Amino acid sequence: MIPRADARRTGPPQGRRTLWTALFLAAVLAGLSGCTSGGAGGTETTSASPEKLQTQSPAARAPQAAAMSIPDLVDAVEPSVVTIFTDNGLGSGVIYSGDGLVLTNEHVVRDSTQVEVGFADGQRVAGTVKATDPVSDLALVQADRKDLPAARFEARLPEVGELAVVIGSPLGFENTVTAGIISGLHRQIPGSASTSASLVDLIQTDAAISPGNSGGAVVNGQGKVVGISEAYIPPQSGAVALGFAIPAATATEVAKELLENGKARHSFMGLAPAAITGQIAQRLGLADTEGVLVLSVVEGGPADKAGLRPGDILEKLDGDQLSSPEDLLAALRKRNPGDQVNVEFQRGDRTQTAKVALSDRPAA
Repeated sequence: MIPRADARRTGPPQGRRTLWTALFLAAVLAGLSGCTSGGAGGTETTSASPEKLQTQSPAARAPQAAAMSIPDLVDAVEPSVVTIFTDNGLGSGVIYSGDGLVLTNEHVVRDSTQVEVGFADGQRVAGTVKATDPVSDLALVQADRKDLPAARFEARLPEVGELAVVIGSPLGFENTVTAGIISGLHRQIPGSASTSASLVDLIQTDAAISPGNSGGAVVNGQGKVVGISEAYIPPQSGAVALGFAIPAATATEVAKELLENGKARHSFMGLAPAAITGQIAQRLGLADTEGVLVLSVVEGGPADKAGLRPGDILEKLDGDQLSSPEDLLAALRKRNPGDQVNVEFQRGDRTQTAKVALSDRPAA
């Protein structure tokens, strides 16, 4: 189990039409139930972004300003990070605009309409949940305070090895700072497709992220927010300093859509992906566990219209190899509703292709 940074998780999406026989479905579910890297996943949905987040080589990047010292960086950024108090606990947030709009995680404010927002100067004010997006796990809160220092958000992805400073309120310790480096990019947490579409294409850092950091800032050496703290792998899982954040470009794009439309658009393929366990591979006569098992399809959805069926094994999307359900979700996150994707899949002993026209994710 991968905790969110305040130990809450996103719930499963709506139900789907399953076409397998009950016997085969039971066998598949039994194979998935005890495997941390797989599961009978929820129907995939991903946050759309107008541009793919690509890692550039150092030579292709624009020159960066000199890094600030960590104390100077904290002095500059800390006023832009807040604590959000709800009836169910607390989390963190980042000031998105000077008129009191705060960007945070959806799971921080879930089931809340009114919250309290605490600022670095000690003041606390009422806040209203303005809009939420469970798919990307992002939300906007309107705090009852004006003339605030909005954070600066970095549009580019950081480089692996760059300074990473995490600011938030872990375990209720407000205005806590931890530091490390960017450990990896385009990370997806194995097994996350069964519970959440947001735990893919993340930034990884070794700067400590703990319960209560959710929705807070991951900042680079220039004092710009490069990510919104999202989740961590706890030490009891054998992990040491494994934290994850939503890239700032994804977060700000979703925030923009929430402001303009009250909701964000997400590409929707209309199928439930599942990991291929050793038991499933043996049952289906597969050589390995690579690929994405189509567990079910939404009747009349994009995958159904394209001819995909339960039991198909998705191998490639637009030529990119798919090794797990998380790979599929990460690939779709970079597409928009209306895009057409080419899917290579295996059905029985034949490899086939299909063109799938992605749609908007239907309302829950």
